[in-house]
Amino acid sequence: MSIGRISRHLLQHHWRAKRVFPQGVLDRIEQAIRQSEATHSGQVRFVVEGALDGRPLFSNQQARERALDMFAHLRMWDTAHNNGVLIYLLLADRDVEIIADRGIDAKVGAAGWETICRAMEAEFGSGQFERGVIGGIAAVSRELAKHFPPGGPHPNELPDAPVVM
Repeated sequence: MSIGRISRHLLQHHWRAKRVFPQGVLDRIEQAIRQSEATHSGQVRFVVEGALDGRPLFSNQQARERALDMFAHLRMWDTAHNNGVLIYLLLADRDVEIIADRGIDAKVGAAGWETICRAMEAEFGSGQFERGVIGGIAAVSRELAKHFPPGGPHPNELPDAPVVM
């Protein structure tokens, strides 16, 4: 674990997520998720965490591991068709991870998710956080629509509101 990473996380902490994602932006992200879910039978969630602290930080937990923890904590695996997708952003590391349930992951694969993550990170690199997240939601939704079309009424199994940690 590097001192630079510890410093970055301790200095940026949680206030940064609220500054980069004020309520208006969060509302637009929620709306984008709601609209996207009308095009497929999957479930999409977005989680942004400003920085790690405590045990996750000092045990050097990486963004991928943290995203897996959040996937479990939010019960993303608990969808009827195993097609929940979590988009996780760890701001202090500027790292995006997509965790997908086995039903959709088997169809898209790691390379497909990685392409979406890198496109989002490119937007973030130029300060376009809202555009990056909404673009990522759209890309994930295109994959879900391709493999899990709406096919009639389907319940909204998970909340659409972004989670800010």
